[in-house]
Amino acid sequence: MATLAEAGSRAGVEPGGTARPLSPRLLSLDVFRGITIAAMLLVNNPGTWEHVYAPLQHATWNGATPADLIFPFFLFIVGIAATLALRGLRDRGRGAVLRRVVVRATVIFTLGLLLQGFPHYHLGHLRTLGVLQRIALSYLVGAVIMLWTGVRGQLTALAGLLVGYWLLLVAVPVPGLGPGALEPDMNLSNWLDYHVLGPNHLPRDPGTWDPEGILSTLGAIGTVLCGILAGHWIQTARPRSTTALGLAGAGGGAVALGLIWGVSFPINKSLWTGSFVLFSAGVASLALAGLFWLIDDRGRRGWTAPFLVFGSNALVAYWLSSVVAIVFNWVVMNGGAGDAVVLRTYLYERLFATWLSPAGASLAYALAYVLLWLALLTPLYRRRIFVRI
Repeated sequence: MATLAEAGSRAGVEPGGTARPLSPRLLSLDVFRGITIAAMLLVNNPGTWEHVYAPLQHATWNGATPADLIFPFFLFIVGIAATLALRGLRDRGRGAVLRRVVVRATVIFTLGLLLQGFPHYHLGHLRTLGVLQRIALSYLVGAVIMLWTGVRGQLTALAGLLVGYWLLLVAVPVPGLGPGALEPDMNLSNWLDYHVLGPNHLPRDPGTWDPEGILSTLGAIGTVLCGILAGHWIQTARPRSTTALGLAGAGGGAVALGLIWGVSFPINKSLWTGSFVLFSAGVASLALAGLFWLIDDRGRRGWTAPFLVFGSNALVAYWLSSVVAIVFNWVVMNGGAGDAVVLRTYLYERLFATWLSPAGASLAYALAYVLLWLALLTPLYRRRIFVRI
């Protein structure tokens, strides 16, 4: 995420093998970030939740849909960006860099709280955790591990997190259920959320656990560490084609490991299981490999502008679009025949539902919402106004 850790300088060599100078940006990473943000807006803003095409829905519990990959893609990007940005700051001293990391994480966490409470801010029922809070915590822990360890230490930390989290979920008894319970509302992660956060600080649906809860954040930290390791590989001096091939190979291996582990420890986004970490990070690595080869190696950049708009102001795009979406579900309109409907439903029914199928109209509304934010953010991009933290 550019606002958490900007994609900084990197070294490399030209395709012919000669050294190339440090580049200020990794364009493929900005594009990947932008694609991820656009996809997030698309998934989060259907015209109606009652009619959504299957790939844009989250898995009910086990398994993964394309929608389930968006958040881990974002955390994977956070890890890469942190590596590119913070590695060059080590000469300032770990203490100074750590203070910068803590400030960033605190601001992101606070923005998440502000978003959760908007517009009424009932503190007694404010959801403590959420998407931005998870990003902040995962970035903070991942950056600390990166600052105090090398690649070997980061690999050890990743393995320890994944195995340790797995043992917690399958070996620690859940009160009243016993060990190994992994069903909705019947697992250690959900039990801990309910008893530590309390029902007043959990989402209303399903009401007893948080999809960005306490224990499952261990898995999210693992995703950031996967991105950090990918960032180290990207920075090493080698031909771009070799870099892309390495990312693809590592991604394919991680996907295979995730699927194998998933036989006994299901791929599950809500629990952010170790198998989900490996599977989603593997797919992210494969996607970045393709973008890196196409954009940074082959120079095919003509199609990237819309995604650079989103990727260069990722925090603005996510936070403001979320606030406006809340407003659209808050403002009440006269829907005709004396019916009162929220603004989102009013726009969906008047602009799209009259001439499209329900699912098609819902998707068209979401696409229109993405295009709206593309139009709003484009002037910032053209004026080189990028919000950084």
